[in-house]
Amino acid sequence: MAVADSGRPPFDVVAIGSSAGGIEALHIVTGTLLPDLPAAVLIVQHLHPYHASVLAHLLGRRCPLEVRQAVHDDEIGGGVVYVAPPDMHLLVAGGRVELSRSKLVHHSRPSIDLLFESVAGSYGVRAIGVVLTGSGVDGASGLRAIKGTGGTTVVQDPSTAAHRSMPQAAIATGCVDHVLALDEIGPALSRLAGPAPTTTVKAIG
Repeated sequence: MAVADSGRPPFDVVAIGSSAGGIEALHIVTGTLLPDLPAAVLIVQHLHPYHASVLAHLLGRRCPLEVRQAVHDDEIGGGVVYVAPPDMHLLVAGGRVELSRSKLVHHSRPSIDLLFESVAGSYGVRAIGVVLTGSGVDGASGLRAIKGTGGTTVVQDPSTAAHRSMPQAAIATGCVDHVLALDEIGPALSRLAGPAPTTTVKAIG
């Protein structure tokens, strides 16, 4: 019979942050996720605050998972990608989406750091944090928070990033588990947070 391999933590959430150059990077990462990924995916991409965002629609063309713009008080479900709306912080609380227009962080709203810190507090070891291309330092302290609660951290290799500042700032924290080329991140997330592998055990008798 087949039994689940219990040797790895069950990841409930993958939180991804990106800024300059991030839309194309997000296409590549989300487009290579498993269609049966059991974890929820939460995305913060720095966007123009006054323009309606079509990012969820664009990502949904290539991503095998359902992609939607996050709505306040949405229940967070596995296998769904939630994209922060423009000019709103995306947080999690009690397994639900929480949107906020609190002050800007690192001149940005939505803030990657706030998402990561929220995910760290809610999911601990069951969270993965990912920093992609971007200018500035947003995401670095949040990645430290995820690592501090036992989560797993992934950063795009700066040499493959359109803008290196955010990945470099994240790596400089010393809290990064995996530094990967852009095209390696989606498959790595699928391995980490995908369906648990099974081990075949021969029945006795």
